[in-house]
Amino acid sequence: MNLQNILTEIEKVDADVFERLDHVSRRHVFHNFLKKALTGVAPVAFGAILNKAYAQSSVVTDVLNFALTLEYLEAEFYNRGLASPNLITGMEGWNTFQQIAKHENAHVALLKSALGGAAISKPNFDFSAKGAYPDTFSNYRTFMALAQAFEDTGVRAYKGQAGNLISAPDILTVALQIHSVEAMHAAKVRYLGGSRGWIMGAAGSPSAVYSGEDVRVEGGVDVVNLTGLGVDQVTGAFDEPLTKEQVLAIATPFLA
Repeated sequence: MNLQNILTEIEKVDADVFERLDHVSRRHVFHNFLKKALTGVAPVAFGAILNKAYAQSSVVTDVLNFALTLEYLEAEFYNRGLASPNLITGMEGWNTFQQIAKHENAHVALLKSALGGAAISKPNFDFSAKGAYPDTFSNYRTFMALAQAFEDTGVRAYKGQAGNLISAPDILTVALQIHSVEAMHAAKVRYLGGSRGWIMGAAGSPSAVYSGEDVRVEGGVDVVNLTGLGVDQVTGAFDEPLTKEQVLAIATPFLA
């Protein structure tokens, strides 16, 4: 698939995402390639660009496939939710999850194109988590709880992998663009569920999603002592990363 076709597919999924990608592309490596491809001068595969630039780094490929696994999970979750009769009621919820689904499907499309033949296939998912959530697509409260857990996990997962992309700044830029959108998803889902838009402390379910969020020391400084604020206020002001191993432990029960 050439770059023009890739962009066309992303635009079909979500025009807003396409516009953001086009803006990002005016910087760094995307600028020249997009400009030439869109004028028909040099249509090339996006994956080939990244493979050429980072062929020596299996770490980058691993990170992108890790991200792709999470995006597959989120996209499939919202696609199924939207297709489930009488699950999502109310226009705000419907419009929100319809838009989030478009974003997640666009993320999948972009990551697959970047990885090319190295992209992993979409796994089969069990959104009951081996029976722990038997009513995921028939009980709106269960659906909302998992939506919040998946989004909060995604935000922390991208943050946890940022250091592994330092050697690939153009890919890091795109990963951070996705990360910021996932953070907006998380805040919006939390508001829909009647919660604050940020995490305060390590309380939450599943507990593994919020492990480590009760940290009060940032950059070697005890922020509670520094500011005089309470622990909840301080932990709400900072979000902590999750390691790949922690994220896989959270996601594995949802893999069929």
